[in-house]
Amino acid sequence: MPLLELTVEQVIELVKQLPSQDQYAVLHAIKASQDAWWLERVARGEQNMRRISAERGLDWDKMSEEEREAFVDSLMHEDE
Repeated sequence: MPLLELTVEQVIELVKQLPSQDQYAVLHAIKASQDAWWLERVARGEQNMRRISAERGLDWDKMSEEEREAFVDSLMHEDE
């Protein structure tokens, strides 16, 4: 299949020409992709926080939300 290069504006205009249910399908596909990306980023971030906290003798999973916030805050201000 040949590759068709379109601008964002052209894609938007093409989607606007679709029937409502097809526009919804396009938006649903985009949202599903964004959700998957976000969940992967959250999982990677949690893995990193578990590793960083373990390096400092802490257990991320046993920390309360307040302890986690304080820990992240201390990491953010380490170099100051």
